[in-house]
Amino acid sequence: MRNQRIAHRFRLSIGLMLALLGAIGTFWLLELMNRADEEMKADMRMNEPDYIVERFSFVRLSHDGKPSYIISGDKLTHRPIDDSSEIDKPIVRSLAADQPPMEIRSKTARVDDINSRVTLRDDVKIDRAASGSNKELHLETDKLVIYPDEDRMETDRPVAMRSGESTAHANGMKADNASRQLELSGRGTLVLPPKAR
Repeated sequence: MRNQRIAHRFRLSIGLMLALLGAIGTFWLLELMNRADEEMKADMRMNEPDYIVERFSFVRLSHDGKPSYIISGDKLTHRPIDDSSEIDKPIVRSLAADQPPMEIRSKTARVDDINSRVTLRDDVKIDRAASGSNKELHLETDKLVIYPDEDRMETDRPVAMRSGESTAHANGMKADNASRQLELSGRGTLVLPPKAR
């Protein structure tokens, strides 16, 4: 009889210990889930915009203090988590004194890498006025990455370009405005007008 009581108490003690360990484990798991939820909410708060500007213009100056280009748009949304900005209906205008003015438009843009990279998306159009020996230029694509500090741009998307009466279609493009070099990549077509006699 005494052995039965000891066995009963032993089983009861083990049952209580398992219940206590289960309660501690459940409390610990609940605490982990609450912390993860708080961290997720904190990340979401950090990704919320810290400022929104409507109908804005931003002038970027060159190293010698002269206006280099203007970025304007309907709405600019800045996100502090990665220091990026999203722009609705952006317009980029170059102001280089030694080159013909150029205007770039699209539906959306993203500015990141401390304003050193601008990615324009959806219905990207470039227009450059005729100037001196340069004919007017019109280019269309659906994505264009501009590196304003380096005065270059590129895309890996199809491009349609018209310069004067010449037209070109390609699967990608790299342009260096400083050296005035344009490289079309991939398969494409180039149509040149006949030379005047």
